[in-house]
Amino acid sequence: MSEEELQLHFTYEEKSPGTYSSDSEDLLEELLCCLMQLITDIPLLDITYEISVEAVSTMVVFLSCQLFHKEVLRQSISHKYLMRGRCLPYTSKLVKTLLYNFIRQEKPPPPGAHVLPQQSDGGGLLYGLASGVATGLWTVFTLGGVGSKAAATPELSSPLANQSLLLLLVLANLTDAADTPNPYRQAIMSFKNTQDSSPFPSSIPHAFQINFNSLYTALCEQQTSDQATLLLYTLLHQNSNVRTYMLARTDMENLVLPILEILYHVEERNSHHVYMALIILLILTEDDGFNRSIHEVILKNITWYSERVLTEISLGSLLILVVIRTIQYNMTRTRDKYLHTNCLAALANMSAQFRSLHQYAAQRIISLFSLLSKKHNKVLEQATQSLRGSLSSNDVPLPDYAQDLNVIEEVIRMMLEIINSCLTNSLHHNPNLVYALLYKRDLFEQFRTHPSFQDIMQNIDLVITFFSSRLLQAGAELSVERVLEIIKQGAVALPKDRLKKFPELKFKYVEEEQPEEFFIPYVWSLVYNSAVGLYWNPQDIQLFTMDSD
Repeated sequence: MSEEELQLHFTYEEKSPGTYSSDSEDLLEELLCCLMQLITDIPLLDITYEISVEAVSTMVVFLSCQLFHKEVLRQSISHKYLMRGRCLPYTSKLVKTLLYNFIRQEKPPPPGAHVLPQQSDGGGLLYGLASGVATGLWTVFTLGGVGSKAAATPELSSPLANQSLLLLLVLANLTDAADTPNPYRQAIMSFKNTQDSSPFPSSIPHAFQINFNSLYTALCEQQTSDQATLLLYTLLHQNSNVRTYMLARTDMENLVLPILEILYHVEERNSHHVYMALIILLILTEDDGFNRSIHEVILKNITWYSERVLTEISLGSLLILVVIRTIQYNMTRTRDKYLHTNCLAALANMSAQFRSLHQYAAQRIISLFSLLSKKHNKVLEQATQSLRGSLSSNDVPLPDYAQDLNVIEEVIRMMLEIINSCLTNSLHHNPNLVYALLYKRDLFEQFRTHPSFQDIMQNIDLVITFFSSRLLQAGAELSVERVLEIIKQGAVALPKDRLKKFPELKFKYVEEEQPEEFFIPYVWSLVYNSAVGLYWNPQDIQLFTMDSD
């Protein structure tokens, strides 16, 4: 039913006998307010766990009118009540409670501790029903793009934490009213660490404090789910206090490794989860301190990386390997330009700070360039043949090879800029990259005179020539160790002023215009997937369909 019809169920009319006049009262606002009070004011105990889950779920249901509209809702009755009036004073308290529910990951109480009848498989009174019928996101929402599968829904150890996180994401992504910005988003953008004693500016409404250490730990542990990755993205992108705190952590590997694992298993993830993970990396690589520190963190035995045994590697080199693998997967499968751009932007941001690159990471950088070079030559050959064919047959339309060539040349240019940035800023720190460059020097020959790459090739050409001559002087039959030794000595001897300076490579993530067109369907698909068949009939869903992109 429509929201207007729903509101009638909560409209109370008292009619006096013998009169035609009546006073009507809208109880919907009061109910929403009571739900907020239930969530925020009742302490979480065994006997209150069920009612807390149901209160959170009921609020999600009241906001779910969005599911029955193809377009993003700019206004609704529930939105109006939540953004002003009696509910407004509970804004910061509600956001804080939902975050703490996510942080604590409280499991359902043991059987026997329940006031309400308990489903045998745990979870809330109604929530237990959902787990029995939950199916993959892909039965309803085809995300397109990177992966071809939905991630398997993980066993929910804490229904309250999961529902609280979903409600938080729904609230954060409500559209602003014409005269009022979304207060829940304001609260998410401005909360501070409990250890921060500085006063809140009076201009910031709905501000509160939360324990950042606990939040960081929970985010690190929960990255297997889309919704936890989306929360991490939201906080990094919108809350400068959280971003500053995270970038100052000395254990960033706890956060970065789960993100890299999402990208590594790109085939098993839906495209939105992969994009979120990639944008998180892009936001992190905007910070020079992060780019330096990741090369100082040494990791042992990365078990999920199966292409090669990595007994010891820096976090920075592993990040490069995973991003390059994502680019190569994208080149052969999905050919998504957006994915390419973000991957290359993250590598470019890091390039000036590359330090002690692992030999395998250095090889993969040059291998990716080799792959692009072959692709360039293939498209060039196809374009030439097509042009010859068109001269003999005027009727056949030409395929647009010029556009393909343009895209590949853009990516090749970017890769050359990344290699150049590393050589000009940290040549002496990266003998393995110089070694890989010399080993595959023939690859760069064809681009030396190419008008699109001549300028950027100057430095690469100079480095190849300089080190090649030193290796020639050293004689033939040199061992790998001896070659690396000559490279290290040469790096000290190479005059830095001979390398041409280019502008620093820096890319900043900018959210697209009207981001709600992307985020609102995404958030509701996650909600739907967590309770499929419980609250909503699939046939009635309008927001996303089987062939939705």
